[in-house]
Amino acid sequence: MSAVMDMGGRDGLTWGGASLKSHRDEVLARTRETGHYNGFTSLALKEREPIRYEKIFSRLRGGVVDARETAKRIAASPIVEQEGELCFTLYNAAGDCVVTSTGIIIHVGTMGAAIKYMIENDWEGNPGIEPGDIFTNNDCSIGNVHPCDIASIVPIFHEGVLVGWVGGVTHVIDTGSVAPGSMSTGQVQRFGDGYQVTCRKTGTNDRLHKDWLHESQRSVRATSFWVLDERTRVAGCHMIRDMVEELIREEGIDAWEEFAYEVVEDGRRGLQNRIKSLTIPGRTRQVAFVDVPYDHEDVHLPSMFAKTNSIMHAPSTVEIHKDGTWTLDFDGASRWGWHTFNANQVAFTSGIWVMMTQTLVPTERVNDGAYYGTTFRLPKGTWMNPDDRRTGHSYAWHFLVSGWSALWRGLSRNYFGRGYLEEVNAGNANTSNWLQGGGFNQDGELHAVNSFESAAEGTGACAVKDGLDHAAAIWNPEGDMGDMEIWELAEPLVYLGRSIKTNSGGYGKYRGGCGFETLRMVHNAGDWTMYFMGNGYMVSDWGLMGGYPAATGYRFEAHDTGLRERIDKGLSLPLGGDTDPDHPDYENHLGPNARVKRDQQGMTTEDCFENTDLYLNYLRGGPGFGDPLERAPAGIEADLNGGYLLPRYAEKVYGAVIHQDGDGQWRVDAEATQRRREAIRQERIARARPTREWMREERERIIAHDASTQVRQMFACSFGLSERFLEEFRAFWELPEDWKLVEEDLGVPTYGARPEHRMDLGELPDVRKVILVEE
Repeated sequence: MSAVMDMGGRDGLTWGGASLKSHRDEVLARTRETGHYNGFTSLALKEREPIRYEKIFSRLRGGVVDARETAKRIAASPIVEQEGELCFTLYNAAGDCVVTSTGIIIHVGTMGAAIKYMIENDWEGNPGIEPGDIFTNNDCSIGNVHPCDIASIVPIFHEGVLVGWVGGVTHVIDTGSVAPGSMSTGQVQRFGDGYQVTCRKTGTNDRLHKDWLHESQRSVRATSFWVLDERTRVAGCHMIRDMVEELIREEGIDAWEEFAYEVVEDGRRGLQNRIKSLTIPGRTRQVAFVDVPYDHEDVHLPSMFAKTNSIMHAPSTVEIHKDGTWTLDFDGASRWGWHTFNANQVAFTSGIWVMMTQTLVPTERVNDGAYYGTTFRLPKGTWMNPDDRRTGHSYAWHFLVSGWSALWRGLSRNYFGRGYLEEVNAGNANTSNWLQGGGFNQDGELHAVNSFESAAEGTGACAVKDGLDHAAAIWNPEGDMGDMEIWELAEPLVYLGRSIKTNSGGYGKYRGGCGFETLRMVHNAGDWTMYFMGNGYMVSDWGLMGGYPAATGYRFEAHDTGLRERIDKGLSLPLGGDTDPDHPDYENHLGPNARVKRDQQGMTTEDCFENTDLYLNYLRGGPGFGDPLERAPAGIEADLNGGYLLPRYAEKVYGAVIHQDGDGQWRVDAEATQRRREAIRQERIARARPTREWMREERERIIAHDASTQVRQMFACSFGLSERFLEEFRAFWELPEDWKLVEEDLGVPTYGARPEHRMDLGELPDVRKVILVEE
């Protein structure tokens, strides 16, 4: 108990009169000195009273989940009510997570970052922290993912002493940014990202301030949903605060204080034990990419520096240490850029736990303990640790999910090596597309839309079974595509169809889950705009152990469709699904003057849509596992008959010999397929080349800088940030010592800030104590 409560120092809100900052400094100091959170070298309460310890944990865990489920059911926003895009988390007085609910649990870290920011910057002195206060934060410079994730934070007091915090977060429909919707793309800096609030005190005595209510509603488009989302968050926070106060009355303040810190150390040990059990000491290296296709006529940007096509780069190294700790190193990552796909370091590291809770620590305490068992290396100036306060973060998820996908593959190799085949995951779907836009809706109200059908992507295959079809997203494993009728209430967009996205899952012995698509028709809207957001030119993840990547994206939109006339005449409409984009059918059901855009430009800025115009929302699939030639014939038959696979790819990729019965059902001839597959294996051998020959030719191309401008720029950015990465690249390819690749020599607009324009992080408010980052 002395490690928690016996705090000296100036008058403050914690036990012994210590300030929150001195209290947190003491906690961090004991953690550094002992290697155990807050100096807990033993779990005294758990060892002394294990049943009581588990009852306290279960009560708190049940309470935060109950608050989330209750808040979800009273919410008005379909993003919250349909998709469950909310989360509640309980923190100790030092701002470290004790327990969290289900939902978008990346915000375990982001709301904690806001609390720690208030502690570090003496919110205790000004504006003050008192019982009944409500604080609001969505500032990405502090640690938020993007401005549309709005957090409400409430302190918890006992007899005048601050003993904890509770935070609730929802993803709102609109933030008043350059374009309508929650994650706009038409800006290149923070200043166009929308309404941002920095840990502002927005309520006292459990009531929201009137000036806050008026100002915030004037700053966004979807005002009714904004207000109702906030009430949802505050109600959930107050439910949890009441639950903690009741627990303290029944169990005593000493038990609460001991548990609230000990459980974080319990979480750290849980991660350590699972790493020892499931992985193999050593290093795995992997990489991820995503396209930034900004040099296009349908991408309108205010900066010449942004008007270029580029590639974001995230190499990573997972190093497992023998003591069960690990290091996650992202040396070589691209520099931040003139786009909205940058991420704060807290957002990047917090999101990793969304994945880990699904495979690495699903049975352990999900709290901040995992941070204290992990060393991160996020080089300053990279896209996940920017060194310039102008960076835009509105659509940070464009590369977050792909950057993390590489970690899945690295960890999955460890799981596979230890025999935990069911934990293997080939990767994530790129969680696109995001249908966004706004104008005047069907009720004549100024409105914005942000379709969250993207919460139901295909998932990656594992080593024993196929991925799940149109089921979840990495940022919310409980995802749901939502009911069409609910989306039509919120959006002036009529559904013409919703169907499986054939061939969108990666091929393999076990295929990745397929995504799905919806075709929406604008109806009774005014001044309406929409835009596309997703990968289109590159796969942003790929399969594992011979599995194929998931399909890339594309866009389909149609204007001047003539659908009103076709409806009046009873003619056919585009209803059946864009089953085979190589042989499109939608165009056959439009008027003669229709203007169609069908291409790989998966990223656009807002454009005007008139009534009866069409927009295809295509949600991606997951990557596959294993050699497709090993897929069971029964699986191929099921895919063909279920609409998950096109026949020509069953033949081309799986080597299947297929035919249709009289009833139209596809059948696979197993014996003929086996012979065909053996022939394919022989064809593979015939065209194969020794790796050393391929590497010799590649080395000559590298020496000559023989690559596309985008590839050269990508590597030049990484080399410019990391001499170590450059030296490792030279050593691997046995390049001359004087070989270099410099961005300024490429004749393209500078991707990020020039060195003389960069801003040292020290000029910003000190947020570096938010997480442990090796600089």
